[in-house]
Amino acid sequence: MGFFDKFFNKKREEDLDKGLEKTKTNIFSKITRAVAGKSTVDDEILDELEQILISADVGLETTIKIIERLEARVAEDKYVSTSELNDILQDEIVELLRENNTVDLEDFTIPQDQVPHVILVVGVNGVGKTTTIGKIAHQYQKKGWDVVLGAGDTFRAAAVDQLKIWSERVGCAFYSKGMKSDPAAVAYETVQHAMNHSKRVAIIDTAGRLHTKINLMRELTKIRNSINKKLPGAPHEVLLVLDATTGQNAFEQCRKFSEATDVTALALTKLDGTAKGGVAIGISDQFKIPIKYIGVGEGMEQLQIFNKKAFVNSLFKGESSTVS
Repeated sequence: MGFFDKFFNKKREEDLDKGLEKTKTNIFSKITRAVAGKSTVDDEILDELEQILISADVGLETTIKIIERLEARVAEDKYVSTSELNDILQDEIVELLRENNTVDLEDFTIPQDQVPHVILVVGVNGVGKTTTIGKIAHQYQKKGWDVVLGAGDTFRAAAVDQLKIWSERVGCAFYSKGMKSDPAAVAYETVQHAMNHSKRVAIIDTAGRLHTKINLMRELTKIRNSINKKLPGAPHEVLLVLDATTGQNAFEQCRKFSEATDVTALALTKLDGTAKGGVAIGISDQFKIPIKYIGVGEGMEQLQIFNKKAFVNSLFKGESSTVS
């Protein structure tokens, strides 16, 4: 590993640590108080831990699953000290993410048989969807992979304009048919543009309105069919962008979009702005959708590829050993 690789890996680790600081403080200050003066993990500590995880927006179902696993470990080992609690909790969270098909990726990659690689991006207005698209485009452009952005959110003039600004900022192509045009036609022609101009990645924005589920389903189905008609097998990813600061509301958004279309990956933005970063664990567990990106700051490089081991290690850093 060269000097610059080491530098950027270190910077990425520092950004992650800083981005999760509020969640870490929220969880571990409470755990520390819960175990104060106690030497072993008992029912009282597990009850308090349950409330701590729920307060971090891990979600009730996922919290119960984690507590049950901890109870099984305590029963199996007969004696679990409070000093071991964080290590065991860390292990169980990593295992949970592993079961949810969240794989550890190190970089922005594309399968060789998926070129142009088509990403359909969905999510409600205000979650940071356009910014996320711009940052993903930046990462791919930085690797030397030409990108085209398709302005499929044709209901808001601001959405088209913002996406165009991002394309100029990162130096990639931009495709639009303007306001009020058919989003499915925009998606089709964006893919066509990518194929005609040898673009390696096509990222297509969509309208961020949670109107009725039926309308949402029809619109997204029409867009997907249009893309697949032009390029069989595409879109290769349907990325749902969620704002981590909205907590339980993010669960509801995930539920509606999952019912409306085949979401294949999640991007969680604004983790640095919340003490409830446990939403990452809960959403991945409840919907069995892998997390692909997390936003830990406003900078271009602060949209990170999600790595479950790095995430959990950062969350528990200074509290326990790291996960290998």
